Parts: sequence; C-alpha cells; structure tokens
Amino acid sequence: MSTAEVPVLYGQSWVQGGELLLAFVLSALIGLERQLRGKSAGLRTQTIVGTTSALMLIVSKYGFFDVLDPGRVTLDPSRVAAQIVSGVGFLGAGLILTRGGAVRGLTTAAAVWETAAIGMAAGAGLWVLALLVTGLHFVIVFGFTGLSKRLAGVTDTAVQVDVAYLDGRGVLRQLLDALTREGWRIGRLVGRGTVVDRGVDVVSVRMELVGRAGAEHVIASLGAVEGVRDVAVVTEDELD
Repeated sequence: MSTAEVPVLYGQSWVQGGELLLAFVLSALIGLERQLRGKSAGLRTQTIVGTTSALMLIVSKYGFFDVLDPGRVTLDPSRVAAQIVSGVGFLGAGLILTRGGAVRGLTTAAAVWETAAIGMAAGAGLWVLALLVTGLHFVIVFGFTGLSKRLAGVTDTAVQVDVAYLDGRGVLRQLLDALTREGWRIGRLVGRGTVVDRGVDVVSVRMELVGRAGAEHVIASLGAVEGVRDVAVVTEDELD
C-alpha cells in the first residue's frame, strides 16, 4: 500500500475506539476485584495497564502505514506486542516482595500480566478472547478458592498464624507441644516483636504450619494453651 492510498485517519475509526473502550472496561473489572481485596495493584493500576496495552498494540498495527512502501520499507507489527510483554514483566517484578523467605504478591503480579494480555487482545480486535479470559479470571479468583478449601481435606494444608502470648512463662514450648500432638509440622517460626500490655510483656510470633486439619482447629488448639492472648490466621489477602 502506497502512502497516497492510506486514509488520513486510518486506524482511528470507531472500531479502534471500541477496542480501546473494551480494554478499558475489562481491565477495570479486574482492577475492581483486586481493589476490593486490598491488593497493591488495584483499580487504577490494572485499568491503566490494560488500556495502555491496547493502545500500544493499535499503534503497532496502524501507526506506521504512512511510511510503508512495498519493496522498500516494511515493518513487523508484532514487535511492539513483544515489548509490551517484557515491559509488563518488569512492572510485575516490582510487585513481588520477599520477606523472611516468604514470597508475597505473585497473584497480583500475575493479574497485571493478565490484564496486559486482555488489553492486547482487545486492541488486536480479538474481543471474544478478551471477554473469555476476563471471565476466566473471576473463575480462578473465586471458584478456585473454594476448590482449594475442599482439597485441603485430602492433602496437606499450609497455614500461617499469628500468636501473641505472655513472655517468660514457657508458653512457646507448650504451643509447640500442642501443635506436635495435633500432627502439625512447623515450617518456620518468626518473631514479630514484644509489647507491654497492662504491665506484662506480650510476645508476638508468626508460625508457618503444615497439616491436614482445618485452620479453625489450629485456632482452637493454640487458644486453649494457658498464657495465649490472641491467635489469628493470616489471610490470603495479607499474604498477597
């Protein structure tokens, strides 16, 4: 196609506008879900990533028709799409944190990568695939959570709990004994500090446990130990 044959507004029709709006809406839906669950990359981040990915792909498809000349100037429209994947990879890496050997933020980083792919699909005009992957996102984050809880009854379950107990009374030893009797394996124990409460020192620790009983059973077992002030399961939202 020669330059003279290219319409001035080629690639800027209502079709491309609709593709951008589709990317905006689908990205916002995923961002809203992340926002409601208290994730670091929420509504604004996800919407920007998805919409911008769609725009970059549209630019890659249509932004260079005015310089193309068959036999002299040729361009690969997929090159920008490849760079989007690399760029979003760096963005996702910034969301992943490692604290004390525990990894946090993997789900959020994966959601950003997914949002970019949805935006790219919308920008490429593959709206059926964009809609399908958006639907599958909600199947994963809601449906798989329930499935994981059911599978916990037949496989080992990993759970993290925060325990606050009175210092200097041998409570930690009793806690470990209680967990061992209940069949829990202790993966790691991390101290989280000591505070003074009503004139006594209260120690807080986080335990990573592996076993086949439910989280409610852990709370009941640890809460029954004399000297324990508080026991709380670390939720998925706090982990991610």
